[in-house]
Amino acid sequence: MTYTQADQPKVRIARLYLRVSTDEQDLTRQDQIEQSARAAGYYVAGIYKEKASGARADRPELLRMIRDLQPEEVVVCERLDRLSRLPLAEAEQLVASIRGKGAKLAVPGLVDLSDFAAAADGVARIVLESVQELLLKLALQMARDDYETRRERQRQGVELAKQAGKYAGRSPDIATHQRIVALRAAGQTIKRTAELAGCSVSQAKRIWAMHRSADTE
Repeated sequence: MTYTQADQPKVRIARLYLRVSTDEQDLTRQDQIEQSARAAGYYVAGIYKEKASGARADRPELLRMIRDLQPEEVVVCERLDRLSRLPLAEAEQLVASIRGKGAKLAVPGLVDLSDFAAAADGVARIVLESVQELLLKLALQMARDDYETRRERQRQGVELAKQAGKYAGRSPDIATHQRIVALRAAGQTIKRTAELAGCSVSQAKRIWAMHRSADTE
């Protein structure tokens, strides 16, 4: 039997976005997502891992993934809150940037009605698309609400600890401070220092400014 190019099965392509919030959390546990994606028949074109807050829109690996996206590809992540804990308007902009590349989301727990909508027409299609958008909006808002609830509980915990005289503040990361000072003293730029020290640019600026200030006292 002879197969034409049109007869060949279409390759489904996925890009995996894996995010954790702190350095203490381990990205290894999310490697099962890659195995699940491959088992589902996806060719994994890229894996984007980073440790950053989902409440930030300027995550380097997230932005790199969006730049790399091609039409009809799928973005896979562990949960929707791994992709975004942004305020709703910003979260919707993020999703729009993914869709704007012709890609779509594949997230556990998020019902995907896009195939049904594409096969329907008239009122049925409009209803399915509207329901899909509503479900997505609810999921994005829930991810943000959970973030804000956690922040409020943390604030309340700190306040109670202060009232009890047990709050000493966050312990400084001496090793990171020393790396920043050493790199800057060696002539590295603030941006390069942050990259090599594994911290944010703002932290590198702050630590270096503190060091300079201490030297002048």
